[in-house]
Amino acid sequence: MKKSIFLIATCFLLFFNINNNIAAKNLKANLSYARFFNPSKGPYIETYLSVFGNSIVYTKNDNNKFQGSINIIMLFKQNDTIVKISKYNLNSPEITDTLNTNFNFIDQQRFLLPNGKYDVEIQISDNNSTNKPFKTLVKIDIDFPDDKISISDIELVNSYTKTKEENILSKNGFDIVPFIFNFYHEQKDTLLFYSEIYNTDKYFGNNEKFLIRYYIESFETQKQISSFVKYKRATSNPINILFNKIHIKELPSGNYNLVVEVKDKKNNLITSKKTFFQRSNPKVQFDINDISALSTKNTFADEYNNIDTLKECVKTLIPIATGNEKNFIYRVMDKTDLSTIKQFFLNFWLKRNSTNPKMAWLKYLTQVNTVNESFRTLVKKGYETDRGRVYLQYGPPNSITKRHHEPSAYPYEIWHYYNIDGQSNRKFVFVANDLVTNDFFIIHSNVIGEISNYRWNILIHRRTGDAKDIDQENIINYWGNKSRQYYDFPE
Repeated sequence: MKKSIFLIATCFLLFFNINNNIAAKNLKANLSYARFFNPSKGPYIETYLSVFGNSIVYTKNDNNKFQGSINIIMLFKQNDTIVKISKYNLNSPEITDTLNTNFNFIDQQRFLLPNGKYDVEIQISDNNSTNKPFKTLVKIDIDFPDDKISISDIELVNSYTKTKEENILSKNGFDIVPFIFNFYHEQKDTLLFYSEIYNTDKYFGNNEKFLIRYYIESFETQKQISSFVKYKRATSNPINILFNKIHIKELPSGNYNLVVEVKDKKNNLITSKKTFFQRSNPKVQFDINDISALSTKNTFADEYNNIDTLKECVKTLIPIATGNEKNFIYRVMDKTDLSTIKQFFLNFWLKRNSTNPKMAWLKYLTQVNTVNESFRTLVKKGYETDRGRVYLQYGPPNSITKRHHEPSAYPYEIWHYYNIDGQSNRKFVFVANDLVTNDFFIIHSNVIGEISNYRWNILIHRRTGDAKDIDQENIINYWGNKSRQYYDFPE
């Protein structure tokens, strides 16, 4: 899965607000990476760094033009041993007017690395600024077995041209410019991607036919969207290239996965790979006509004849609803009638369990009752809180560390999941801003699609004073503080 990290050396509240304008020059960048395999050289990782042009300081160069310069350091470590290090400067395009900096500039690097687990320390700084460097840590697992079919990460592509002269962007005859952000706004109606499939010749035999299937699925339900499913027939090779596009003009706003599957002649799934992306497309709204023919007679949905009761039931679905379903709940439900809401309610659960939708609803309702009992506040129902939403969306955590009375800290909880949708060792950090309301807000998670904040440890301990250094990640060692220990080694 292609990973993306938003790097910013400014206020921690701006992590997901990429359009925020600030007066001070604070370096902002986005880093993503993808893992590939070269049969003659072995595994390698590509890193893609996009720097916001309006976030750096420009000085005049020898050409009498303005130019910025970024210093980048990447350390690849295993068990505290540095196995590879890269230090270099990245220069911005030359400009004549420092008021015209509304652009991004991109850097791409490749690093040959054997299979294994790596801690990657990344430091970026503005060579023309006195601000301290920004540092972050990324964990990367590289695994391309010699005897099995495997798929590279899926690289989202911004544009491409045929290669005229081999360069850092070149792969298999094309110069590929990566699409570093996994957010597609409404003006972007095509999803272009590149991926490689390895060892199909070893698995199927030489020149054997097999099937590649690629599609878009809902991130929340993991169900494919039928109108965005494509197939490609292929012949086995050491490397098979998948360089294709999907038109997303009619894809509603929401969270999605792009999925690539390899299947044999009998349509058996051999392996798959997916990557997360988000879509904003307000022009595509929930269409009531899609459910107008659905009969609710003699179904569990027909048992709800009080419109307020049914609306409340539907609102509890928000934590697990897709973007288009949320559109109905937020925008359409209050403007429609009881019959239509029944149709939506039934259709919602038919999508998740076509054979026994009532059982699926009752099972979920039990979870709703649990979170309402455990996480309700004076002004919110349990399912409306952050902890309630996470519990309903991902299920109960495997462990919860509760520290509601730690000296120097606000009440906080660290939830640990062994596995979430194929992501292992996932965590959530919640904190309450007071000692009495039971309203805990999520401040950090390493789950794809959730808020990520490298200063989460600082936020927990604001009760005794916030850090002055905006790049500081860890707090002063207050007596009784074990938040980092609990995060790294869940109970």
